[in-house]
Amino acid sequence: MVRPARFDRKWQSRRKRGKLLRRLGWWIVIIGLVFAAWWSGLIPNMATRDARTVDQTFGICGQGGGSAACVPDGDTIVFGGGETRRRVRLTGFDAPEMDGKCDAERVQAVKARTALAAWLNTGPFHWDGGDDPPYDKYGRELRSAWRETPNGDGDIRREWLADHMIARGLASQSGWDAAENDWCEPA
Repeated sequence: MVRPARFDRKWQSRRKRGKLLRRLGWWIVIIGLVFAAWWSGLIPNMATRDARTVDQTFGICGQGGGSAACVPDGDTIVFGGGETRRRVRLTGFDAPEMDGKCDAERVQAVKARTALAAWLNTGPFHWDGGDDPPYDKYGRELRSAWRETPNGDGDIRREWLADHMIARGLASQSGWDAAENDWCEPA
């Protein structure tokens, strides 16, 4: 018995549709697994895998004190001088500029710089990037900083520097989706 051609086309169409649905199902499973890894903390912890501990005292740049490391503004650290000078831009937040557009921004920038130095000097902290961090267009190392402290339940609480500065109103969020903060506008 010979099947009509229309039956073969219908059968092939169903087979293609089934194959497409199986592929779509596998992609849904893969995306679900990636989301589950993210949700469980596996992927964010990968970002801190090359973490380094920093245990150093930081002064305010230009104010003497003889410190080998200093804070020039609310989101930058400088190590050493001359040809060995290293500049680190701390990421995840944007602090007001020391030479800002108005007095309000410059006053806020001094507060941010002081708060950054205080956070850094509270004790050892960690930052990402390992021995070969990324750099920005100004030649600064780009690093995220955090401190880990026991929370009393036997767990470790991770305090991100960016969250600390933003929560105190001393910086704004940075990144692709962040709105630019005008420090001269009254809040």
